[in-house]
Amino acid sequence: MGQKIHPTGFRLAVSRNWASRWYANNTNFASMLQEDIGVREYLKKKLKNASVGRVVIERPAKNARITIYSSRPGVVIGKKGEDIELLKTELQRRMGVPVHVNIEEIRKPETDAQLIADSITQQLERRIMFRRAMKRAMQNAMRLGAQGIKIMSAGRLNGIEIARTEWYREGRVPLHTLRADIDYATSEAKTTYGIIGVKVWVYKGDTLGRNDAPVVEEVAEDKRPRRNARPGGDRRPRRDGEGGGPANAGARRGAGAPRRAGGAGGDGKTGE
Repeated sequence: MGQKIHPTGFRLAVSRNWASRWYANNTNFASMLQEDIGVREYLKKKLKNASVGRVVIERPAKNARITIYSSRPGVVIGKKGEDIELLKTELQRRMGVPVHVNIEEIRKPETDAQLIADSITQQLERRIMFRRAMKRAMQNAMRLGAQGIKIMSAGRLNGIEIARTEWYREGRVPLHTLRADIDYATSEAKTTYGIIGVKVWVYKGDTLGRNDAPVVEEVAEDKRPRRNARPGGDRRPRRDGEGGGPANAGARRGAGAPRRAGGAGGDGKTGE
């Protein structure tokens, strides 16, 4: 059976970018990566009501810059910026370097794969039918501009004893096209009868790569004109006897001239 590669890792450095943007030597790499994972888990638990889509971590010159993408930035900031200051203090304590926190708003949360997956898992934990949750999310995404979406749920769906996998797709989701902008995310629903995994693929259109140039259509004035074109654009009517085709061959030769019976080497007598 064919297995699906991770869409984000497949497109890194082509049409996607890394979520952790920093360099480290072999000694510090593992500890810094573990630190990033811990920061993301802390933010996901701390801001579970703020609809956080993704977290980008950068480390320029013994500092840290964390960008939080959320559809509800007011919940992250809090009243008069109190919550964001407490959050910054806690992140500095965890990372041990000065931290700058930026908040970016997600304009269309219905087309963000992570927010779609989290929404479906929250509905599954509230015992809503998985088919209804999946189809409603697909309809909202297609209505707000997504060109394609695929949702997969796996586990003890509806509490049955044997786990199974079900998926639905609407539109097109090209997984092998590198220039395709595929937003991919996963989430887990912790129910009383086990964990249900949810995967979401959202196709938002094609993106131009670094070496691609947009296709420019040829301008009408630059096209080569037709040969023998008249200034007025209309052709004059053809006179009798003009034109080159087999029907007018006799007119060029002379309609009343008799043919020689013997051809070019005959005796000069005409046929009777």
